[in-house]
Amino acid sequence: MQTVLHLSQFDAAGGSARSAYKIHTELQRLGARSRMLVGHKTTDDPNVAPLAGSKNWWRANLAAYMLTERLSLQYAVSASCFALRAHPWFREATVLQLHNLHGGWFAHTSLPLLARARPTVWRLADMWPLTGHCSYSFECGRWRTGCGSCPHLDGYPPLRHDLSAVNWRIKDVAYRHSPMTIVAPSDWLASLARESPLLNRFPVRVIRTGVELDVFRPQPRAGARAQLGVPVDAPVVLVASREERKGAGLATAALGRLGARHPGLTALVFGQGETPIEPPATQVVALGMIDDRERLALAYAAADVLLYPTLADNLPNTILESMACGTPVVSLPSGGVPEAVTHLEDGYLVERAGGEALAEAVTTLLDDPDLRARLGSAAAARVRREFSVEAQGRAFLELYDEIAGAEP
Repeated sequence: MQTVLHLSQFDAAGGSARSAYKIHTELQRLGARSRMLVGHKTTDDPNVAPLAGSKNWWRANLAAYMLTERLSLQYAVSASCFALRAHPWFREATVLQLHNLHGGWFAHTSLPLLARARPTVWRLADMWPLTGHCSYSFECGRWRTGCGSCPHLDGYPPLRHDLSAVNWRIKDVAYRHSPMTIVAPSDWLASLARESPLLNRFPVRVIRTGVELDVFRPQPRAGARAQLGVPVDAPVVLVASREERKGAGLATAALGRLGARHPGLTALVFGQGETPIEPPATQVVALGMIDDRERLALAYAAADVLLYPTLADNLPNTILESMACGTPVVSLPSGGVPEAVTHLEDGYLVERAGGEALAEAVTTLLDDPDLRARLGSAAAARVRREFSVEAQGRAFLELYDEIAGAEP
């Protein structure tokens, strides 16, 4: 078995971090030695440690981050990652696995030092590795030609000044000297990586996002509602984000229409973001950020439908977890979503991104319990068949043995 060192911005806060942590824990369950160095530690896992292991390193990282933000040279300089090769966990690792590197805790300019020292896998969480600054480019295709004249400077992570072309070229130089294998959770993101002048120099694999099926599973709806304080007999629609990119504005518009059609409609809302979910004629139960997996599973199980009209996404944990719990999803065919949801087979995909079209889709499911039950059952079966965390872990182990050499 290999000894794997993961690098991630967080260990368990946010979707990309949860994806990284699931891989880490499943590798351990399968017998591998797995550790994580992170920008911000949130768990008590002894096999996770902050990359900046002292106050001096933390201060140096903060100073570098503030400077590069002011200059719009996004994450080009950080301090502690350049000392990573001296870390005992790095010296003991046989494989280095990268996850979400943006956020100011890591400098991608250090990749040549690291990737030439250990066989390296980079699991893409979004489009940031192949653009001049943004995590999703929406309609813009300038990442194919070097960026510049960016139409989305305020898109996450934002730039003060349009140095997107400079940042793109910095990545080009760093990647050119960094042998890696790219892993994408979806065919959609893999196809973009193969089109990218930055990433198409590397082998690209698809390893599907895994779901913890012992946690996210069908369970009695009435019991889940009782534990969350949700009306037992009301129609309940789950909204799992208040981010605009993930469709919070569209969800609010749809719920506003649904409230007039379904008396007693309850919107169950969790997650953070900039958009308040305050639709008229709708009772809102706000759960805030949910870090506990069991409570998260209760939220999925309590809902009749997950409304998740994401405008740009990879292969969201939210959709897969809801499906695993037997709660059908109403979403848009964006990014990797159609690779998990097949229209009217195990969910509902709306072609037009508008509040009325989404409201009609949700109404279809709320008004037809038999259809809702059939889609939910098919969704849970599909996740068990195609998206288990064990299958994901075994696929990574096979890849590690391939790139690092299987132990005798």
